[in-house]
Amino acid sequence: MMKDNKYVIYWLLAGCLLIFTMVVVGGITRLTHSGLSMSDYNLITGTIPPLNETEWEEAFELYKQYPEFQKLNYNFTIEDFKSIYFWEWFHRVLGRVIGLVFIIPFIYFLIRKQLSRPTIYKALILLAMGGFQGFLGWYMVKSGLVDRPDVSHYRLAAHLSTAFLTCAYTLWVALDLLFPKKKEAVLKMRKIIRWSFALLFIQIVYGAFVAGLDAGFLHNHWPMMSEGQFMHDTVYSEQSPLWKNFIEGKSGVQFMHRSLAYLVVISIVIIWRKSKQISLSRYQKMGVNSLLILVALQFVLGVLTILMQVPVWLGVAHQLGAFLLLMSMTFTMHRFSK
Repeated sequence: MMKDNKYVIYWLLAGCLLIFTMVVVGGITRLTHSGLSMSDYNLITGTIPPLNETEWEEAFELYKQYPEFQKLNYNFTIEDFKSIYFWEWFHRVLGRVIGLVFIIPFIYFLIRKQLSRPTIYKALILLAMGGFQGFLGWYMVKSGLVDRPDVSHYRLAAHLSTAFLTCAYTLWVALDLLFPKKKEAVLKMRKIIRWSFALLFIQIVYGAFVAGLDAGFLHNHWPMMSEGQFMHDTVYSEQSPLWKNFIEGKSGVQFMHRSLAYLVVISIVIIWRKSKQISLSRYQKMGVNSLLILVALQFVLGVLTILMQVPVWLGVAHQLGAFLLLMSMTFTMHRFSK
């Protein structure tokens, strides 16, 4: 029986699509401030939402015991609570669905001996990454249930970036099966693409910092942070010691996110320019061109998100732009790797 057949590839690509959907729902959950509406964690019973008024009252009473209600949403009615509950519930249910979609077909393919040994090892890594992602989601929510009405931006960044990396690795494994022949490596291109991937990932982490600190709601000017200031005064005066401004201060984190955006654009333009100097395969050209198009779109989305003070639809679009750009970078890096 042929191993690593097309159904294995469909399985992996379906996983990518589900993670993409999860990122959409996660972005909406964050931007609608719905993430702390479910204060408990039940793996099985948590998949069923409240079905009658009594159950809704019980869920609302539980919500009232935690900081978000007590410090921010103390004027909420049960109807207000219902409006934020849905997205967090959907986010958690989708996470469980993704787990089943990865585990059940893996067991089936394993029993039917349709996976080669290398693919089995890679799939086990994916399962571990998925499990860790679920743990980080719980760990993130837990940080907002103690004494502060919001989750830790560090834990949010860990949760989001792990989702991005899990999808990138899932795509990489699928590409290994789609392109089993040796790839056409170009050494000087491969190095800069790897560096650009690392830079883009750091930018994604800072994007999560911005989201976690609600830092996008201030300094809503571009290209300056305020009138006549490329770097706002608060960037270096918000926190002490100084270095904390750039990982915990709202102004400093936004400044880093803005600055890294320029570097990401420059690195991708360099990739594109270097690619014009060598002979490339069709898929290599496709990867490089997609990077240029997506980074331009993402940059515009970022500027509009700041100028318009982060409307939900635009914030989600900006997050999805980052996701697609990372997938494009993953595809391009794969086509230039050995």
